[in-house]
Amino acid sequence: MTQQVRVRFAPSPTGLLHIGGARTAIYNWAFARRAGGVFVLRIDDTDPERSTPENTEQILRSMRWLGLDWDEGPEVDGAYGPYFQMKRAAHYAEALESLKASGHTYPCFCTQEELEAKRAAARSGESSGGYDGTCRRLGSDVARERIDAGESCVWRLAVPQDRGEIVVDDVVRGETVFPAMSVDDFVLVRSDGTPTYNFATVVDDAAMAITHVIRGDDHLSNTPKQVLVFEALDAAVPQFAHLSMILGPDGKKLSKRHGATSVEAFHDEGILPEALLNYLALLGWSLDGETTIISAETLQENFALERISKNPAIFDVEKLEWMNGVYIREMSPEQLVERMVPWLAEAGLGTRETLGARRAWLEELAPLVSERVKRMTEIAPAVTFLFGDAVEIDPVAADKALAAEGAPGVLEAATAALDGVTAWTAEGIEAALRSLPEALGMKPKPVFQAVRVAVTGSLVSPPLFESLALLDRTVALRRLRAAAELARSR
Repeated sequence: MTQQVRVRFAPSPTGLLHIGGARTAIYNWAFARRAGGVFVLRIDDTDPERSTPENTEQILRSMRWLGLDWDEGPEVDGAYGPYFQMKRAAHYAEALESLKASGHTYPCFCTQEELEAKRAAARSGESSGGYDGTCRRLGSDVARERIDAGESCVWRLAVPQDRGEIVVDDVVRGETVFPAMSVDDFVLVRSDGTPTYNFATVVDDAAMAITHVIRGDDHLSNTPKQVLVFEALDAAVPQFAHLSMILGPDGKKLSKRHGATSVEAFHDEGILPEALLNYLALLGWSLDGETTIISAETLQENFALERISKNPAIFDVEKLEWMNGVYIREMSPEQLVERMVPWLAEAGLGTRETLGARRAWLEELAPLVSERVKRMTEIAPAVTFLFGDAVEIDPVAADKALAAEGAPGVLEAATAALDGVTAWTAEGIEAALRSLPEALGMKPKPVFQAVRVAVTGSLVSPPLFESLALLDRTVALRRLRAAAELARSR
């Protein structure tokens, strides 16, 4: 019988969920869904000074926003809980006692000063480096006497001296060999009783029956140590898959200097969750090498570890923006309005309730902006002129359009033409204004530019005729008359 796939995402709540971690979560989630397996969320909060409930909540919030649901973990529980390492101390104590009984661990009484002296000797070439096994050579009776006397100690793994090379068959990187001498007797449990990362994570992975460990290759150096702990615990070693790093456009490790790096920052900057999920999924994996727009459903149905690239991925904000624009354009007016309302409310253009009452009007507006924005943050500035009676005219736009020769006459003629429109629709407005350039003996551009600036306050706006149709006729005419006055005074 084939064992059910069980994977875990185990973030440390010491900060925001960054895109590297988010991609790891996405790959674990997609792999579990494709295999009909279980996606476990475990919070590795063993750093008490930096781990906070607020950080935990933002991780959960970011994952929910991306649409990543977990089968076991915080808020949903499960058969292998608790899912916070700080609550799993009894598991680590039990595992340590098991290793003591089997002889796979021993107490080390070396002081920090002694250890630093050993490291200094290694740096000078006087020794081979790593812990030299001083306390491993202590007799068990001597060790027991020192413990009973209250002497402080850590517990180290007794690495089998005949272990030989540690070979890891990594799904992404292929066979990876770690020399036998690369791992010394490392610490499992500190003198205060807290487990080290390489001990706690293995105890938890074994206890939670994790079958595949999919994580960033910054953990690759931990792998041989963890394999040895699995073996010492007589637990099955999971299949490893180490993901290459995400780099900035300059080829350096992605950092704040490249712009936003956390999931919440991209949310705040107007990136849609489905677009970010899509983009992060393609940073190292592809469906067929050509398809770029991939739904969450398609990802779940087709994800395979074997298609993950060994090469580092380059994070390109412009490509993410382009993809976000595609998702915005593909929304129906109803869907886009649903997404727009919170942004419009945040910009002070109304409350969610008052905006909701104008839903039909917003659905007419949605197509006018969907083709012209790449981020949700761009929508409110583009449509602010449609809210309120007056409009603030950009000085640059005024200098270019309202100070031009003939501008006052253009605006007076436009006012008269629109005042006579019987059906206040885009078609009716266009029919009234299209004849103005010829009637005024002017080219179309300065005519419509003056009208646009008068009505929208800017040289750039959604389509003019459709925008005018969304304005109250009285408001539109008032703006044209005010702009004519301004043009005459220049």
